[in-house]
Amino acid sequence: MEIIKITPDKQRAKSIFNMVILLEKRIQLQDSKTMSSLILFDYYEVVKELVTGILFADGYKTLSHKNLFEYLSANYKEFNSNELSLLDDLRILRNRIAYEGFNAPFSYLEMNEETFKIIIKKLKNLLEKKI
Repeated sequence: MEIIKITPDKQRAKSIFNMVILLEKRIQLQDSKTMSSLILFDYYEVVKELVTGILFADGYKTLSHKNLFEYLSANYKEFNSNELSLLDDLRILRNRIAYEGFNAPFSYLEMNEETFKIIIKKLKNLLEKKI
């Protein structure tokens, strides 16, 4: 895992948190049946940014999305193996959407959206405590 030690940057973490709020608003404005891929893309961005903010607050950074989730798994036991596995699946799906133009089925969003929201709530609570 390539994690770089830096000076904790709570201001940067706070700025990231504020951007996440905007991303969540954008998710709410999209029609889930026709825009499921874009919503899934945005859920991934929300999660990725929250974990990035946590790393900054903890005094670390990484250039790898995969390392973000490895850090989360190694350092925050609030997340169970099913949640961590779902985040990795979402990372892979996001890459397919971004780089292959994959159109994710609405059923995937429908089946996992509540879990995404639970994970995001946990991440937001963790980050809020740090900033």
